[in-house]
Amino acid sequence: MNDALQSLLDLLDLEQIEEDIFRGTSDAAPLVPRVFGGQVAAQALVAAGRTVPEDRPAHSLHAYFLRPGDPGAPIVYTVDRIRDGHSFTTRRVVAVQHGQPIFHLSASFQLYEDGLEHQEPMPDVPDPLTLPTADELLPRYKHLFGPGVTERMLQARASIDLRYVDEPPFGSVGQPREPKSQVWFRTNGKLDGVADHPLRHVCLATYVSDMTLLDSILLAHGRGGWAVGDIVGASLDHAMWFHRPFRVDDWLLYDQESPSASGGRGLAKGRIFTADGRLAVSVIQEGVMRVPREKKK
Repeated sequence: MNDALQSLLDLLDLEQIEEDIFRGTSDAAPLVPRVFGGQVAAQALVAAGRTVPEDRPAHSLHAYFLRPGDPGAPIVYTVDRIRDGHSFTTRRVVAVQHGQPIFHLSASFQLYEDGLEHQEPMPDVPDPLTLPTADELLPRYKHLFGPGVTERMLQARASIDLRYVDEPPFGSVGQPREPKSQVWFRTNGKLDGVADHPLRHVCLATYVSDMTLLDSILLAHGRGGWAVGDIVGASLDHAMWFHRPFRVDDWLLYDQESPSASGGRGLAKGRIFTADGRLAVSVIQEGVMRVPREKKK
């Protein structure tokens, strides 16, 4: 396990300050001066999971990003125990900074049971080990980025080995493409000991799910995104359904597409498959997607 992954695990290890109240620290998002949305979602799910019996894994979450998070201040997570049923447990989490809510999460947990089984097939994609790493890929586009952007992006991805199947949005600026994007990802190191807990795997997948999901929207319009500076945006809401067990330290395929963009917003949906083809997670997110206005001369 490298130092970056250990730092991420430490970030998700919340301090309990009272019953059902937790506190977390923050890292700044790599390209904007606010807390990375995936971090807040993952920490909120950690807080909710800490109040649920061990035999009830998370099966869904629905969340709204309300205000930009301040990376220089702690975040307090308050958990409401909405329901403890025979099969399902529901929790509501509100994340607060400077006296104001910045994020709201509803999460549901279920006692395992047998049932009907079917799934969509996994797409046919190249083996992840044949694809370039972030260290190999990002420097190719350094000429498109502002000062220090490449270094910040590499630092942000040091804990996660994330590999694009095709060119990322910043690799085809000005060339609209089919609104689909695929990445392989896994943690940069195996999880063991106390870190190897089912909730930790789910929370880390939640963290990663916000890293590239809006890429498919950018591709449809030939936009390079935040690294290039031709889009101003932020996550609005986020939903995930956890279908089958998985390990985030094994390769996972994140298959993403955008069915629509309108009204200054874009919608993206994703499917996360295990390397052996099991559909593990479904994801949907809407985000603000605005083209920066040209400055008047």
